[in-house]
Amino acid sequence: MAVTETDRRIVLDVLRGASAETPPIWVMRQAGRYLPEYKQTRQKAGSFLDLCYNPELATEVTLQPIRRFGFDASILFSDILTVPHALGRDLRFEEGRGPIMTPIAADEIEGLSGVAGFHDRLAPVYETVGRLRKELPAQTTLLGFCGAPWTVATYMIAGHGTPDQAPARMFLYQHPDRMDALLGELARRSSEYLIRQIEAGADAVQIFDSWSGVLDEASFERCCVRPVKLIVEAIRSRFPDVPIIGFPKGAGSLYDGYRQATGVDALGLDWTVPLNQARRLQKDGPVQGNLDPLRLVAGGNALDEGVDAILAALADGPFIYNLGHGITPQAPIENVQRMIDRVRSWPRRARDMN
Repeated sequence: MAVTETDRRIVLDVLRGASAETPPIWVMRQAGRYLPEYKQTRQKAGSFLDLCYNPELATEVTLQPIRRFGFDASILFSDILTVPHALGRDLRFEEGRGPIMTPIAADEIEGLSGVAGFHDRLAPVYETVGRLRKELPAQTTLLGFCGAPWTVATYMIAGHGTPDQAPARMFLYQHPDRMDALLGELARRSSEYLIRQIEAGADAVQIFDSWSGVLDEASFERCCVRPVKLIVEAIRSRFPDVPIIGFPKGAGSLYDGYRQATGVDALGLDWTVPLNQARRLQKDGPVQGNLDPLRLVAGGNALDEGVDAILAALADGPFIYNLGHGITPQAPIENVQRMIDRVRSWPRRARDMN
């Protein structure tokens, strides 16, 4: 069937460098606990991991925000820790604590390269991607994703989330060669994981480096830039035209040069990135972001002012409207709709202001 103008995947166009009169919009964690329909499906699934590995239910929760809000992109429902789980590491999610793993020891890292059955364990995820591409509206961009090696490593080393990832940073300083080996293996496996998602139907992929902001400059280069570059190079060797979004949350001034150093096409910006820096970064290619998720919770003028400031700064260039991190469970649905309406009315409001 021929693709009509209304079937164009606008997020994909922007990721390839186009500008849109009305910026496309999706939000990180858009399938989640702020939606009552998600809560019902989550209860039906049993555990969180059971939901991630059930293609029927994972497809359903991925589609829920598309049905409700008509977002311009849909991102696979899964978790960044499916990669270490597929490498045989134990993983469970506890209410109020998040992911729990047995910490990996330095002498266990070498054995990860010999773990068999990696893709067999992830087969349900690939099936979900294939189902989504068939069921999504033709104009909706489908995003695959993975956690960046550094962020995944922090959980593997500490065994749980920490405020500043001190266990992983100490591991880096005490066992630099072992950390390099761990990051290298995670980069290799994550590359394969994303390539399989693309083969299954993903239009583009995002690499989440949620803990890049805890590192000093030298460690950022070693732990965030180099592994992501390996992933990008591996994907490009197979799929040179598939866009890749890098999201080094908390990188601050280290956002400058990250695109060039890693080779990602687009930058996801967290809410602490000043808009003048965001405009500078946009000169080199697409950017995505970056409303503080708490403005969405607050609503009212705090939400409107945040949305308008971002649009005034970035809407004229290659830009995807998003939050600066994931939507929180406390976000009122009416505020989400208010944000979407405000973004989609921007061209008219911008003309009125002029």
